[in-house]
Amino acid sequence: MDMNKRALKLFDRLIDEASELKVAVQRIAEATVVDAGVECEGSTEAGLIITEICLGGLGRASLAPMNVGGLYLPCVYVTTDYPAVSTLASQFAGWKISHNGYFAMGSGPARAIVRKPKWIYKLLNYSEPPEVAVLQLEADKLPPESVVEKIARDLGVPSRNLHIVVAPTSSLAGSTQIAGRIVETGIHKLVDLGLNPNSILYGCGSAPIAPLHPDSAVQMGRTNDALMLGGAVYLVVKGGDKLEDIVPKAPASASPSYGKPFYEIFKEAGFDFYKIDKGLFAPAKIVVNDIMTGKTYSAGEINPQLLMKSFTA
Repeated sequence: MDMNKRALKLFDRLIDEASELKVAVQRIAEATVVDAGVECEGSTEAGLIITEICLGGLGRASLAPMNVGGLYLPCVYVTTDYPAVSTLASQFAGWKISHNGYFAMGSGPARAIVRKPKWIYKLLNYSEPPEVAVLQLEADKLPPESVVEKIARDLGVPSRNLHIVVAPTSSLAGSTQIAGRIVETGIHKLVDLGLNPNSILYGCGSAPIAPLHPDSAVQMGRTNDALMLGGAVYLVVKGGDKLEDIVPKAPASASPSYGKPFYEIFKEAGFDFYKIDKGLFAPAKIVVNDIMTGKTYSAGEINPQLLMKSFTA
């Protein structure tokens, strides 16, 4: 698939259109770093490009209008014909980067080089060579030289071949690219429930872009609510096992923790993610069509009341 080289073309667009996209480009330890909202405004358009970068160039992202319980919102619509590889092997934020006091969640095709977490790449039988690397960081600060050098070492690529885009959660680009993770969220939940990701032929989905809040913890709650209360996913699979048992357990509403805005749940858990039921991290609605049987399974619903409570609090 060569997702890193595909993503590099999109990364180059961020550089070429930096002024229009309201992003800034700089060199850190010889790596090319695009700031999409730390020290500059960033934009929703940049967020769409970042979404496609995170999908390894194997998916498309666009904006659409959405009316949720009378609240008019923009939403991100994502579509991919390579759902398993583009979402699990690239877009999933599966690389925890922590070094010298700097912390970020890493996603994008660079993960296919370092194979984090390894179980995903073993399941997909997929990896990419350490030639060029494109990485997205969800962080409130730009990485210092020591962190960039550590990332390059972990990847086994020269720093000059490393390309990083940084988008904070509380930024236009950050909130946009998180909404663009809706298909990945649904696929990840179904895989956790036992679906073979290699059976998924097509995926699409939409989720609202969470309104911005200056408190990063509140914004993190809103972006999670955008997915678990306002996001919907449609998948086409070939011979999915026990879909009649799996799909009803897939939406966020199947979690015993469901029923409050995410920030309230997070606060009650002492701001400890590990105390939150992982089944909550799922779309509001999931629809799965099995082409082997012709059956379509649907579970969950958009929750406009809770979404409005989260977005307007």
